Amino acid sequence: MLMVNTETIAGHEIVESRGVVIGSTVRTKHIGRDIGASLKSIVGGELTGYTEMMSEARQEASQRMEADAVEIGANAIVNVRFSTADVVGAGAEILAYGTAVVVRPVG
Repeated sequence: MLMVNTETIAGHEIVESRGVVIGSTVRTKHIGRDIGASLKSIVGGELTGYTEMMSEARQEASQRMEADAVEIGANAIVNVRFSTADVVGAGAEILAYGTAVVVRPVG
């Protein structure tokens, strides 16, 4: 599955649009990560536990979006975007979305 955040894919032509596809996941904070984040906020720096959690969430949302595209017969997704939103006090939703298309190589 080709996935890009642009409207086109170099070397390919879009022959059919299959519609919008999405994938999402909701993650909550882990008490161990919260304690570590609280301590880190005293001295400053990256909150690596949260960075890892968000990276895993983006990966999972991307996989779900890809599965959605496969289900409707697409072989690529263009205009891929990610969005994050608070769902509850301790959780956040990661949403991946784009346009599922069928592409073929040019030439």
